[in-house]
Amino acid sequence: MPAPKVASVEDYFARLGEVEAPHLERLRELSLAGAAGTGVEEALRFNTPAYVKGAPKPAMVWMLQCFKNHCSIRFPVPFFGAFRDEAAAAGYDAIQGALKIRWDQEVPEALVARLIAARIEDFDAGNTAWSVPGQYDGKKK
Repeated sequence: MPAPKVASVEDYFARLGEVEAPHLERLRELSLAGAAGTGVEEALRFNTPAYVKGAPKPAMVWMLQCFKNHCSIRFPVPFFGAFRDEAAAAGYDAIQGALKIRWDQEVPEALVARLIAARIEDFDAGNTAWSVPGQYDGKKK
């Protein structure tokens, strides 16, 4: 069943349970700290917190996600590929475009901060597309 619609990013965080809140609030703090002074802003996209940049229609730079057994910070697949081995070596699952953090794991703060800084640099270098050719483009066939 889909998650209930939230009204805002603040509403999203207010609805988190005691298990999810510490991890996602820490990811939010790291996201906001990394975004400071870069033009990246917090927004609600796909019913979840996202960090976006650009005008008039801001593009997504990264996003946070919450699941039953873990949370994640998600990036475009081509960008995150370079970090998968590092994440796995640190004991975290690195799936297509996302660093998965189980509820029984600590948030890898240094790794997350590096990912955010590198993604902002990547975005500013022109890599603004979220998907790559051949991935689902959202259009019905």
